[in-house]
Amino acid sequence: MIRPTVTLAYAQTLDGRIAARDGSSRWISGAESLARTHQLRASHDAIMVGIGTVLHDDPRLTVRLATGRDPLRVVIDRTLRTPPTAAVLRDGAGVGTWVVCAENASLAQRDTLRATGATLITVPEDANQHLDLLATLQLLAQRGISSVMLEGGSRLITSMLTAQLIDRVAITVAPKLLGTGVAVFGDIGIQTMDHALQLHNPVYTPCGPDIWIEAEVRYAH
Repeated sequence: MIRPTVTLAYAQTLDGRIAARDGSSRWISGAESLARTHQLRASHDAIMVGIGTVLHDDPRLTVRLATGRDPLRVVIDRTLRTPPTAAVLRDGAGVGTWVVCAENASLAQRDTLRATGATLITVPEDANQHLDLLATLQLLAQRGISSVMLEGGSRLITSMLTAQLIDRVAITVAPKLLGTGVAVFGDIGIQTMDHALQLHNPVYTPCGPDIWIEAEVRYAH
């Protein structure tokens, strides 16, 4: 079935960290890269994050540093832990937010989130009680979404890469080192270099002090 094109976008340090040991991530990249990220947001139909990002960072997921419209906000939240006070819901933001949950998620919490104006979407779970991400993307396509910008967090990025659902990347590499901290993603099932994901036709662009990298993702199998 048809699904939206998915672009993974994130900022990392030179040693591959998206947050410090204490969880802080503001700001890894410079002002120029942030503005370019907002331009990228404006060019997509939807922006997707996991519940961990909502709970930890409370992002607005809007276009503020560039000219353009705000994309639809999509939160992957299996058990509906999103608080109604979250930035993606409060002050009227809920009308532009879809929350994707499991079919057995709390009915009371669904009503609470719907009261903010949010749209609730239910999808099946797999054997490991993870939401079916392909089914999620297919439902988005059925509702007119043709492009999704995936911004995190690490667990959702890992799941999307494992399922081979990411088509492009837009990576900001900042000239900073952390040593330890939060990795971009975890185990995606690759055992050998022969199966490494390939970034095809990469374009490297200086962006203030950072390097902006855009490329297509090629899966080995």
